[in-house]
Amino acid sequence: MTTLALSELLGATVFDPSGAASGRVREVTLAPQEDRARISSLIVKTKSGNRVLPFAAVSGINGGVRASTAAGDWPAANGTEGLFLLERDLLDQQVIDINGRKVVRVNDVDLQVDSQKVAGQPRAILRVQSVDVGARGAIRRLLRGIAPRPALHALLGRIPPRTIPWNFVDVIETDPARRVKLNISHEGLAKLHPADIADIVEELAPDERQAVFQTLDEETAAEALEEVEPKVQKAIVESLDSGRAADIVEEMDPDAAADLLNELPEERTEQILVQMEPEAQQDVVELLEHKEETAAGRMTTEFLALPVAATVQNAIDSMREFEGGIEAVSTIYLVDSQGTLVGAVPLARIVLVPPSAPMLSLIQEPLILTRETTPENEVAELFDKYNLLTLPVVDERNKLAGIITSDDVISMLRAKL
Repeated sequence: MTTLALSELLGATVFDPSGAASGRVREVTLAPQEDRARISSLIVKTKSGNRVLPFAAVSGINGGVRASTAAGDWPAANGTEGLFLLERDLLDQQVIDINGRKVVRVNDVDLQVDSQKVAGQPRAILRVQSVDVGARGAIRRLLRGIAPRPALHALLGRIPPRTIPWNFVDVIETDPARRVKLNISHEGLAKLHPADIADIVEELAPDERQAVFQTLDEETAAEALEEVEPKVQKAIVESLDSGRAADIVEEMDPDAAADLLNELPEERTEQILVQMEPEAQQDVVELLEHKEETAAGRMTTEFLALPVAATVQNAIDSMREFEGGIEAVSTIYLVDSQGTLVGAVPLARIVLVPPSAPMLSLIQEPLILTRETTPENEVAELFDKYNLLTLPVVDERNKLAGIITSDDVISMLRAKL
């Protein structure tokens, strides 16, 4: 097994079975639908135009590319649909280092060369091993063809490698049509914590941000969008078509969605709201009616509220069906038949009691609450004074309207820094 740099393969002479030079390598391709790493073919510049040399017809790579078939047998390169071209689509492009949780630029690509025998005939196998994001790849490309090969290799040997394994790389593709054809999704990126995705997205150019949010699933995109800086958040949503934006926004916590839509032009907000599911739309519209600088403007309508006669088993059943954020289940609220707030039960209190225990016996005293019109700075003071995880918000009739979570307060304070 040997390693070959893409920059060394590009421009290499291709020899036919007789040993005659047939052309030079112009591109190296992957067929991602078949194998994300294995080289599928070479595009060779010949006297009769560009031709595709299937890699199955490459017998070796040593001082050039050795083909087992004549150039006349190679099909014309009439198009590259469905192919990923390493020079065009990877060199000098920004990619996401999934392992390092950062955005880097590709200076070169390391290819792993193997050989095997098929029906007694030698055949080369070439796979993408890693991408070079350090100075070594940049210098190799800069001095190739200028510095003598032995001198260049000696210089490169003194430069520490800085590479990322190919399986830790997510390709950012800003051409939507080609992205679909390539079928390279951001599977690795989607496994990161939303806060890490947000940090990565903030480093990208606008087109690349849009490409990422076009391919992430709606739930992941929503969680990441909530973590992005407000200005970038707004720019991302404005770059997406209203249908895609609506799909993402309706997966956000209602309070975060309302804050975001409140920053958009009124016409754009209406376009997104119209395409949202009715239930999610109603939650957000209600929050949009409140001033952002008040408790009502900071609250979410996703919370757990049970009748006063509920048992611990009822609470457990409700938690199993709850689809809101994890921070919202730290406290379970009890309300009467009119929706009036009666008490609050911390989650920790239901752990050590039998399922039949009444929730009313577990309420925490005193009950700390706030009004919809309470200024947000007073909300922050309540969280600090009582070390709260959540704070219930009631209307003028003491009906539970929503809750504020510690995450909401942190976001509010960050925005003021």
